[in-house]
Amino acid sequence: MKRQCQRILRESGFIEVEVTKSTGDGGIDGHGTIRIGGLISFNVLFQSKRYKGNIGPDTVRDFRGAMVGRADKGVIISTGGFTLEARREALAMELLRSISLTGGYSADKLKELKLGVKTNLVEHVEIVEEWFRSI
Repeated sequence: MKRQCQRILRESGFIEVEVTKSTGDGGIDGHGTIRIGGLISFNVLFQSKRYKGNIGPDTVRDFRGAMVGRADKGVIISTGGFTLEARREALAMELLRSISLTGGYSADKLKELKLGVKTNLVEHVEIVEEWFRSI
């Protein structure tokens, strides 16, 4: 999961994205830099969560606590969803994003980045019989 998140962030414009070691990382799974407009850059920490249910606000607060003194911005990426309270908590803490890798967002983002998905366009041709009758 960490490596998938690393790749998604890289393909989304982050630079120097690295995954931390599994033990002793304090809940931080990786870090990178996002550059905005070529003028401003932020060090960003990320956390990946393999969830089937929804992440609650406690998880967001714990992540923010792990971020203190390390970075100003963070991203939580999950295979599950986020409760409304967790999304509000992320907004209040000014995290860059709480991203759920389930549902429409995931499919659209993976399609946009061309990561792990294949797009097949299907053309549907229909005969307009009235046109042929008019000839």
